[in-house]
Amino acid sequence: MPVRNEFRNVADALSAAIGASCDERPASAVGGGSISACYRWESADGPLFVKIGTRNESSMLEAEAEGLRALGAAGAIRVPRVLAVGSTDSASFLALEWIDSGPATAATESHLGEQLATLHRVTADAFGWHRDNTIGRTPQANGWMSDWTEFYAARRLRPQLELAIRNGYGSLLEAPCERLIERLPALLGEHRPVPSLLHGDLWGGNWFADRSGMPVVFDPATYYGDRETDIAMTQLFGGFGREFYAAYRASWPLPPGHEVRRALYDLYHLLNHANLFGGGYARRAADTIRRLLAETGA
Repeated sequence: MPVRNEFRNVADALSAAIGASCDERPASAVGGGSISACYRWESADGPLFVKIGTRNESSMLEAEAEGLRALGAAGAIRVPRVLAVGSTDSASFLALEWIDSGPATAATESHLGEQLATLHRVTADAFGWHRDNTIGRTPQANGWMSDWTEFYAARRLRPQLELAIRNGYGSLLEAPCERLIERLPALLGEHRPVPSLLHGDLWGGNWFADRSGMPVVFDPATYYGDRETDIAMTQLFGGFGREFYAAYRASWPLPPGHEVRRALYDLYHLLNHANLFGGGYARRAADTIRRLLAETGA
């Protein structure tokens, strides 16, 4: 948690950025980020949601702000409006509009599924994004590529595998994951997704209902990729009901083979969680790799 002087410095920077005076320290700590400290902060214009990171995390928060702006510009799902992003001598911060939460109902989930399908219809000419960002605290490379199979190997699986090796999981993961990367063309086959605008980190903790019961998403790891990766992430850790999936399928059905690809897309997040949180996820990743290799007969 930042010390009092850091709070005061952030308050001064916030006040200058939004053009309204802010309290010298936040009103309360709140949830909403597993990496950065998050606060409700009062200003003359009303409450703010503020994330505070270290000075070295300024690029991470800037990328998050750009992701939120991109999702907001799509006009499909509500996201918190970015009010300010900046840094002081010792901290970085991201200030968003404060959105009061309400109960999430079956109708909320249905809206979320339909709106996510609408978001995914925003497409690009290639896979990636104009800048790298992070997935949790892990760097996420987004350099543009025209082929999805090559992108998923080079920008998603291989960087996580290399980090896992550095973190001591090489004996468990290196050889089987290298075989899997070689077999990606067989696993993905003729699957040729369009590059859809993605949330990128859509687990149950990254959405809520506003006071009107409409969904709000936040904390993205935005890029253009296979829309099935967003759906796979919703299933990996739960937090989404049948109404969500029914509404998504009604708006834009998933193509054949998505269940096999789901395990492949889960692997990226399992490797990332192993790198962030430890060995239990590494074993889950190894089990997933074994199942996927069995699918290819390897």
